Amino acid sequence: MSITIRPLVPEDRAAWDPLWAAYLVFYEEDLAPEITEVTWNRFHDPAEPMWALGAVDDEGRLLGICHHLFHRTTWSATTSCYLEDLFTVPEARGKGVGRALIEATAEAARQAGASTLHWQTQATNATARALYDQVARHEGHIVYERPLDDPS
Repeated sequence: MSITIRPLVPEDRAAWDPLWAAYLVFYEEDLAPEITEVTWNRFHDPAEPMWALGAVDDEGRLLGICHHLFHRTTWSATTSCYLEDLFTVPEARGKGVGRALIEATAEAARQAGASTLHWQTQATNATARALYDQVARHEGHIVYERPLDDPS
């Protein structure tokens, strides 16, 4: 199976939707439809620092998606690239699709002049972590998140 990694275009929406939905189910997230709409539109707005890549097979089927954004950091004069979402369809797992999406994101980051590529996953996501341990190093950080509508 040969895989092509390419930017997602507006015409990919119907193929992207089920992968995005499955990704949200995996992470037990329930986003309002308007958030999904905003997210999709950001990928195609030149004013937004957010992009989407897709892994497509020889038959044109979307097998995986990857979203990334660039941001400034206090630790470097250059930007950093955050790989926010990565998902492959179950039948494509273990076949190099996730790795190809990560490498394409790393290349996009290099081309944009970013100094680092970083991402996070759940500690229990052993399948993904097996790949991540091969292509990056875990720095030992623990991520905290506080919704801003929560006063605690």
